[in-house]
Amino acid sequence: MWSTRRISIYTPNFNHAFEHFCIHSGGRAIIQAVERNLRLRKQDAEPSTMTLYRFGNVSSSSIWYELSYIEAKGRMKRGDRVWQIAFGSGFKCNSAVWECVCDVKPGTATAWRDTIHSYPVDIVRTN
Repeated sequence: MWSTRRISIYTPNFNHAFEHFCIHSGGRAIIQAVERNLRLRKQDAEPSTMTLYRFGNVSSSSIWYELSYIEAKGRMKRGDRVWQIAFGSGFKCNSAVWECVCDVKPGTATAWRDTIHSYPVDIVRTN
């Protein structure tokens, strides 16, 4: 009848396509589930985790705070690609891909400018 053999699902290495990820920070469970299912590295979810820590769940606007975090850390360089992933109520998921057209200076006015030196902070992760 039904096979009890486990079939592994192919998941591409998204780090080959994108340098940065902005994952909707609707809660720790969402960030961790996306990180686990897309097989992202801990540092890929850092902007999302720090946004949730500092601002809480700010709905879909969180992806812009996360982009601002990446810029304030001086990580955004010309040619870098960013994948923004946001979730809504019900069965909604939207994403956008951006390519940086110029180097972004960390001193630029951002939502993180006054405290970026304090991040990342250590957060106890739960599974």
